[in-house]
Amino acid sequence: MSSIELTPSQKKILRALTNLHKDSEDAIKGEDIADQVDRNPGTIRNQMQSLKALQLVEGVPGPKGGYKPTAAAYEALEIQQMDDPATIPLEHEGDLIDGVIVEEIDLSSVHHPELCRAEVHMQGTIDDVSEDDAVTVGPTPLSKLVIDGRVDGTDDTNNILILRIESMTAPAEEPEH
Repeated sequence: MSSIELTPSQKKILRALTNLHKDSEDAIKGEDIADQVDRNPGTIRNQMQSLKALQLVEGVPGPKGGYKPTAAAYEALEIQQMDDPATIPLEHEGDLIDGVIVEEIDLSSVHHPELCRAEVHMQGTIDDVSEDDAVTVGPTPLSKLVIDGRVDGTDDTNNILILRIESMTAPAEEPEH
């Protein structure tokens, strides 16, 4: 897993984008992000170029255009913060599983949303998980990301659960005062 080092400014902009995007599913205008982080829209546009190059943001052209975070954006923000593995709840067919620590959620194929998979790396084992079982991972400590999916496969030697993502949600954060 290559971890992306973001500058504080990039982190701030990315967080503003993910927060704004949670409230409205549409593309977010650079001006709105500029307002949130108190920078001018030109600065935001420049930063967005680098974030696009890192594949954390996609640009949406047209009058309703703007920017959208990719799944990797949530992951990058999460990874920046998760130095100590926090306990991320894991539900299997609606039951909370005890004794399993989720170490990492790898959203590898973000460029093909229709093939969206999550690799959930764990400490501890999950018995009796079979293909197509419903699994919910989350909320994660920071972005409160919750992933609902169905089991696509397991890698028992490495304790990895491969999910077909059905939905990813992250609730709006309370604004800091």
